Amino acid sequence: MTKTTTAQFRRPEHTMRIELAGEALEFEKQALRALRAAGGDELVRIAEGDPGRRAALVEPVLGALGAWDLEPRRADEELEAAAALCRSAGYWATPYPVAERLARPVDMDVDGLVVVAGDEPAAAISDLDLRWAAVGLDGARGEVVVRSPRGSARESAFVAPLDIRPLDDRGTADLALALVLPCWTLLGMLDRAVDLTREHVLVREQFGRPLAEFQSVQFQLTDAEVERRGADMLARYALWSIQSDNPDALLDALALRSAVLDAAETVFRTAHQLHGALGFCDESPLSWLSRYSLPLRRLPLGTVGTDELLTRLSGRRGPAGLFDPEGV
Repeated sequence: MTKTTTAQFRRPEHTMRIELAGEALEFEKQALRALRAAGGDELVRIAEGDPGRRAALVEPVLGALGAWDLEPRRADEELEAAAALCRSAGYWATPYPVAERLARPVDMDVDGLVVVAGDEPAAAISDLDLRWAAVGLDGARGEVVVRSPRGSARESAFVAPLDIRPLDDRGTADLALALVLPCWTLLGMLDRAVDLTREHVLVREQFGRPLAEFQSVQFQLTDAEVERRGADMLARYALWSIQSDNPDALLDALALRSAVLDAAETVFRTAHQLHGALGFCDESPLSWLSRYSLPLRRLPLGTVGTDELLTRLSGRRGPAGLFDPEGV
């Protein structure tokens, strides 16, 4: 195997930096604490019972943190802070489209941006008095009218069908950011699922021993953690790709989405297996976390659709990824 050198972590015109700035990490901690103080796990439970309260539950909390002043396209530090905020929101399954609001385009008078695909566009943006734009995977943009969800919040997870009035085809530059930020939200959900599962196996006993002492359980948790850490690495790389105006930023965003979706499948499967029936009961935070992760995992494309699009766009060359292919 070729020895890894620092040169492999560089592009000719940019030095790669995939660690978040200290300010972004501190912002993430502050957001986690603020959302916990505002209700934590109870936020999504309350919103499911009364979807009209989604904005009132979350907007003031994030507004006090200065979330809506962030402009991810303006500076590297603000992009990293936006990603960290999305991760914090995901950790508590916050019932609000934080990533989609932060991805709003700078040249449109709207509050947020969603990525759509297929003949029946949809997004988890119901019951919010906000102005939305949509961008297709081909870069076509449009104004959005949000229709009523097809079912209760419990059934729809706030997903509503959209009517889109075409505007222009200048959305290609928005796509990478609009795909990457929701991945950070899903990554926060994976963080919480792993934490909940660790806590569960430490306190639950079988045959007089904590579940955590069984080797099979340790193997399952290790597999889940490896998947989560791999997705975390690619999430930070995708941010760097956007920051550096990398021409492959969209490919890197799709590669990240593919990795995060695979990680979500492993992490949630492991979490549910080790929680047993309890993991599907409303008494367990895992049940809510898993249910409200589904829109992020299915829209705009699921695993197969994401992989097919990535393969089609990257062709035989494939995305460069973390390593310079000439140096490996």
